[in-house]
Amino acid sequence: MSKTITLFFIFVFSIAYSQQTSRDIVAKTQVNVLFIGNSLTYSNNLPELVKEMAAQEGIEMNYKMMAFPNYSIQDHWNVGKAQKLIAKKKYDFVIIQQGPSSQVNGRNMLVEYGKKFNNLCKEYNTKLGYFMVWPSLSYYQTFNGVIKNYRDAARINNSILLPVGKVWKEYIDKTEDFQYYGSDGFHPSLQGSKIAAKVIVNHLFLQNKNL
Repeated sequence: MSKTITLFFIFVFSIAYSQQTSRDIVAKTQVNVLFIGNSLTYSNNLPELVKEMAAQEGIEMNYKMMAFPNYSIQDHWNVGKAQKLIAKKKYDFVIIQQGPSSQVNGRNMLVEYGKKFNNLCKEYNTKLGYFMVWPSLSYYQTFNGVIKNYRDAARINNSILLPVGKVWKEYIDKTEDFQYYGSDGFHPSLQGSKIAAKVIVNHLFLQNKNL
């Protein structure tokens, strides 16, 4: 068998295994989720909104949140507390998030430290998800870069993409309505967090039911 064909079958098997794992998780009526991020995660208590929306779909979700101002996923990794939580083997999903990450440094962190988290998650039979965020209004022109870098990082690390930023941009570009942003032009309004929660539930639980 040629090297190209061998690599192809490895790739197909990897996708099939990932999908099977996700399907097995969401078939459960109770799931445990660890949120790792910064103020874009803890604003309006996003994990609680996700829990409430998951309950509407018949899914009981328990969660823990590790989110601190201005933290990147590299900061969380270097502190080391997240790894200890994951190693307890109690989480079905780990959701990571950092700042907009439209630039090279942010992209590299999403890929490099996302890989570290993903490898650890695999070790403990946990699925990694990327919570795609958005830029501040003053840097709205970088939005496509944010979307691309989160999408690429999730693809490279064979992880779940939670495309909140993409949904935000599509709505704003269509309506010219910026209600998803809060008063500071960066953090989400309550409505923005509710939309984020809806996207997370749809892509974390509902879409995977049909894999």
